Amino acid sequence: MTRDERRRSLLRRHRDFRLLWCGETAGKFGASVTGVAMPLIAVSELHASTFEIGLLSAASWAPWLVMGLPAGVWVDRLPRRTVMLVAAAVSLVLFTAVPAAAWAGRLSTGLLLAVALLTGTAAVFFQTAYTAYLPDLLSPADQPEGNAKLHGSASAAQIVGLGSGGLLAQLAGAANGMLANAATFLVSLLCLGRIRHRETPAARDGRGADRALRREIGEGLRLVARDRWLRTLTLYGATSNMALMGYQSILVAFLVREVGLAPGTVGALVAAAGSGGVLGAFAARRVAARVGTARAMILFELGLPVLALLIPLTGTGAGVLCYAVGGFGVSAGVVAGNVIKSGFQQHYCPPELLGRITASAAVLNYGTIPVGALLAGVLGTAVGLRPAMWITTAGVPLAALVLLLSPVGRVRDLPTVRRPADPVPAPAPAPGTTTATA
Repeated sequence: MTRDERRRSLLRRHRDFRLLWCGETAGKFGASVTGVAMPLIAVSELHASTFEIGLLSAASWAPWLVMGLPAGVWVDRLPRRTVMLVAAAVSLVLFTAVPAAAWAGRLSTGLLLAVALLTGTAAVFFQTAYTAYLPDLLSPADQPEGNAKLHGSASAAQIVGLGSGGLLAQLAGAANGMLANAATFLVSLLCLGRIRHRETPAARDGRGADRALRREIGEGLRLVARDRWLRTLTLYGATSNMALMGYQSILVAFLVREVGLAPGTVGALVAAAGSGGVLGAFAARRVAARVGTARAMILFELGLPVLALLIPLTGTGAGVLCYAVGGFGVSAGVVAGNVIKSGFQQHYCPPELLGRITASAAVLNYGTIPVGALLAGVLGTAVGLRPAMWITTAGVPLAALVLLLSPVGRVRDLPTVRRPADPVPAPAPAPGTTTATA
């Protein structure tokens, strides 16, 4: 690639990445519409309790606890683009079922829970395959730009989707708003189907192609558990996500029932707060280049999320600015941290194990999300929505102490040297002897 070509935007010179970017951005837009529409359906049309709203949020993330680990192994065995196509098709059908049920008068909380569980399962496979597919699609030199563009566009799509979700719910009904989400998965299918790149077949080591699923799952878990960098980032992700989902799962109920905002206003307000993600994606690489990747992660994950403590102060009138500012800071910090973390994993982990490592970390990262949602639902029922918001938002900056007190807090940069793949074990190994370098 010439110097002039490198200066051109990745979106202009890389057709397949452009298609992946379009499909992923469309999916993020639809997911954001769902993030507002589903709770609004529960609140306004089904009159669900605070606990049921928390349970609905938990259901969409619970599949990570059950399917996350085997999904990582299957993604390493199967063509990753095919996995993404199947997951997008399943989500398209399921999200279309919600407005169809509303038209037929069969909409219920049980149906919403089922859709959340099944689309959550599809998301497990899509996210794992997508994370492992990107390093095969892009050269190492292009991966930082690719990560920044994907995270930045995802944040922009989230802003538009959140605002659209509230507006659609107010104009056409919350259930009908789900049609927008279904349409985005159709766009995703069309874009992914047009990608010409065919990924490199998964490399097989000397242990044979039919290794037991349990053993392959164990490899991913051991790699994460025994590596201080992966272990630290995974532990932080688990604690942070529990706090984040804690307040986000009851946010719509808080803004509608406690603050007294209309659905359209809720969507616009959440969208304004989410715009911080665009700033975070834009600033991540620049700040990391100036101060170091590890220091930048501490800054983004601890410094900005302190603003989350403004969220419980949200009120009517000018009081809505408390949520806008607090949510903006959280969004900017989380997205910027994700950009840095994605680049680190893609350079640091062996490609043939990236699916397993990603899934193993994601099970722990995302596995706490349903716990956080359920705890928030219980807290909201027991002590009220505003006290529950105080408790859950306080956990957002506190979670970053995991990074500050770990090896990440003692270095300027995260390591960039790619980890070697697992060595071939000696004959007749004892269980659990596969090791990973730290």
